[in-house]
Amino acid sequence: MNDIFFISLIITVSLIGVFSKNLNTSGGIAAIFIGSLLYFSMEWEGLIILGAFFFSSSLWSRFKAHKKGEIERILVKTSRRDWQQVVANGGAAALFGIIYLYSSTEIWLYAAIASIAAANSDTWASEIGTLSKKKPLSIRTFHLTERGESGAISILGTIAGLFGSFFIASIAFLFIPDIDFDLFWFIGLAGFLGNILDTLLGAFVQIEFHCPKCKRNVENPVHCSVKTRRIKGFPMFQNESVNFLSSFFAGIVIIFMEICL
Repeated sequence: MNDIFFISLIITVSLIGVFSKNLNTSGGIAAIFIGSLLYFSMEWEGLIILGAFFFSSSLWSRFKAHKKGEIERILVKTSRRDWQQVVANGGAAALFGIIYLYSSTEIWLYAAIASIAAANSDTWASEIGTLSKKKPLSIRTFHLTERGESGAISILGTIAGLFGSFFIASIAFLFIPDIDFDLFWFIGLAGFLGNILDTLLGAFVQIEFHCPKCKRNVENPVHCSVKTRRIKGFPMFQNESVNFLSSFFAGIVIIFMEICL
């Protein structure tokens, strides 16, 4: 009976995400899949953590959305997430959750939570950081760059990323009895380190193009209806793959923390 209730809840929330335009149709289907995997591996507590990520990220995506329209033109994707973005943000957690389900080893549970913390950290940093009044700093060139470009940081975005990671750590601490105060700090730190890796990968290996028409660096192979020129990065390292690797890295980090500390 509980399974039917929670699966129905997952489907309902995913449909709400679609109708509220936070997800497109493929994103809604992927959310049902990822949510179901986390429920069967982490039970209802996993849904609480995933829900905290989804609702807080959606809130920040909508916050002052009119000021983010220009930035969305730079990105391949908009604030309406598709299946690739859903898997990029939740896929690592689902993978760790499946391992936890079949191994019953708590460390994989911590890895799943840390990966969600990393995804939340990155989303908060991106959505809040773009509202900074100051231009971000590219960690590759150490020059000020345009808002929305990969591999750039701002003070506001960095602080937001730190809070985003510890927000998920706080939810885990409140709802999962196995998460003690030490693990709270480990999860928050691991998630933030995942966000830092996301920035590093975005700066040095994520593919980026230059639009000859608007003279902006963009993530699109076509921009302003013209073909863009690749200026850095590799085709395999697009935004989604970078997000997945960063959240996966956060899970690995907390595993090493548990083993070594």
